[in-house]
Amino acid sequence: MVDIAAELQEQLNIETVFTARIGNLEIPFSESTVATWIIIGIVLVVCLILGTNLRVRGISKRQAAAEFIVTKLESLVGDMVGEEGKAFVPYLLAVFIFLLFSNTFGIFGFKPPTKDLNVTAALAILSIIIVQIANIRANNPWGWIKSFAKPIAVVTPINILELVIKPLSLCMRLFGNVLGAFIIMELIKSVVPVALPAVFSLYFDLFDGILQAYVFVFLTSLYIKEAVE
Repeated sequence: MVDIAAELQEQLNIETVFTARIGNLEIPFSESTVATWIIIGIVLVVCLILGTNLRVRGISKRQAAAEFIVTKLESLVGDMVGEEGKAFVPYLLAVFIFLLFSNTFGIFGFKPPTKDLNVTAALAILSIIIVQIANIRANNPWGWIKSFAKPIAVVTPINILELVIKPLSLCMRLFGNVLGAFIIMELIKSVVPVALPAVFSLYFDLFDGILQAYVFVFLTSLYIKEAVE
C-alpha cells in the first residue's frame, strides 16, 4: 500500500541539488534555484527567437506574433497600473512572465519554484521595494515620509506596519495557492495514477497557475497605482 503521507512529504521537501564551495564557504543550491535558472533560460531563448531580425515593413509571422503578445501584455498591465505608473510596466511584465512559467512548471513534472517560500518572499519583497520607489519618485522623499501620516497622524503606526503586511500578504497568497494546488495534484496522482490527474492538471497546474500570476501582478500594480496617485 502506498504511504501517501510519506510520499507527499517527500514531494514537499526542497532538496539541495548541488553545493558550491568557495574556500571554506559552502553555498547550497536548491531545486527551486535550479528550476528558476531553467525558466530564465527558457524565457531568454524565447525572447532571442522572437526578438531577432525585426523589421519595420514586410514583417514575418514570427515578428507579428511577438508584437501581438507584447502589445496585449503591455495593454493588460498598463491598464492596471495607470498612466502615471507606465514606467514600471516592464518590471511587472517580467514578473508576470516569470510567474507564468513558474506556476505552470508542474505540468512538465517539475516542482514549481513558487512552491518554495523563499522564492515567493523574494518576489514580494522586491515588489514592495518597487512600490516605495514609485512613491518616492512621484512624491519626492519628503512627500513619501509625510504619506505615512495620511489621512491623519494617528494612523502612522498602521501605515508603517503596512510595509510588512503588504509583502507578507503577497508572499503568503502566492505561496499558499501554489502549494495547495501542488498538494492536491500529488494526492490525486497517489490515489488515481492514470488518466484523471491529467484532467485536473489543466486546472491546478495551468488555469490556477495563470490566475495566481495575474493576481500577484494585479495587486502589485494596484499598490503602485496608489503610490503614484
